[in-house]
Amino acid sequence: MKTDILISLVLLLSITLNAESFEEFKKANADNSQAQQKAFQKYKKDLNEEFSAYVKEINRAYADYKKELNFYWKKPKLSTQKNWVKYTKDKTTRTTVEFDKNVVVLETIASSPREAEVKLKKALAVVSIDDTKSALKSDELYKKIAKIEKRNRKLLVDKPIKKELILAPIIFKKPPTKEKIIRYVNKKIVHKKIKVKKSKIHNAKVYSINVQLPSDTMIKRSKAYENTVRKNAKRFNLPVSLVFAIMHTESSFNPFAKSYIPAYGLMQIVPRTAGIDSYVFLHKVKKMPTAQYLYNSANNIEMGSAYLHILYYRYLKPIDDPTSRLYCTIAGYNTGAGNVARAFVDSNSVKKASKKINAMTSKMVYNHLIDNLKYDEAKNYLKRVSKRVNSYKKVYKSNDFIFFKKS
Repeated sequence: MKTDILISLVLLLSITLNAESFEEFKKANADNSQAQQKAFQKYKKDLNEEFSAYVKEINRAYADYKKELNFYWKKPKLSTQKNWVKYTKDKTTRTTVEFDKNVVVLETIASSPREAEVKLKKALAVVSIDDTKSALKSDELYKKIAKIEKRNRKLLVDKPIKKELILAPIIFKKPPTKEKIIRYVNKKIVHKKIKVKKSKIHNAKVYSINVQLPSDTMIKRSKAYENTVRKNAKRFNLPVSLVFAIMHTESSFNPFAKSYIPAYGLMQIVPRTAGIDSYVFLHKVKKMPTAQYLYNSANNIEMGSAYLHILYYRYLKPIDDPTSRLYCTIAGYNTGAGNVARAFVDSNSVKKASKKINAMTSKMVYNHLIDNLKYDEAKNYLKRVSKRVNSYKKVYKSNDFIFFKKS
């Protein structure tokens, strides 16, 4: 029994390929026998293999679901960082909320214009009052992923998703009645605006319509998370405007954001890197968060804010100037602290890079990052987030005092 407990503890402490090295383990456990050291290596190897198998299983689930969709749709779509895509259970109606463009794209496969109009109206009614809990519960792809996560519980940490309205606060000034929803749907789904094109299904066509969301959607979406952002910004000594700027750039406030990496949720947390680092920092235990854990907005904002704190106050601590370190933190959130260091020296050592950085002004550091970061994505990310920090300072005026505590 004691051996089983020991194995479980070691497994938790060695999750993913980023777990502590054997040399670090030896230093912390100098009195361990050679047999124990070999056992540690075996546990680590077994767990990494188990994790790799889990990732393959997740990827296979996505591929299989796309194949199912391919039967109905010429171009199957899944959720991305900026787009939330949901299908009906029979897969013949698709709703895409493009958060960065403030538009809802409704598509359905139907055998007649009348049938299409009914299905499109129903889809708009559902998405206009949908909440995060109901949306995830009805997602056929997520049901497959949840089963996989359940079988890999020892690798993961999970937590139920919060029930939060998604579009209703943007569309309606107050909780809508059934009559108000019907009026809204009838106003937006107008027969003459519905487009028609060929379908893969015999004797059917694809009918679609775009519904524009209010122009202030992005700000209203940010307001939905204001209390949580303020709480975590204060807790982790961060500017409120920085957290909002990161969220905006990462997901456009799409609660079901998912990138190819994969990264999940509002602040696009990568489970096996930032997810584990943040969870260890917060809970002193090495575990990897599930997709559902990260689709919970409170968890996601907490972990994203914690990771910003880790970057600024730990990984990039040798950088003296607060603004220079802020620019490096923004870039590091996208590409990692090691790649930030490599923009300055031929090494991923922040300590070595800091000697060069500390001899520069903050403006010089910013320009150097723009010119020398390895990936264009990281360069553009730094530009967008820096600009949006200033925008959110204006929106959330109480945060004009931006400061970082001395490390």
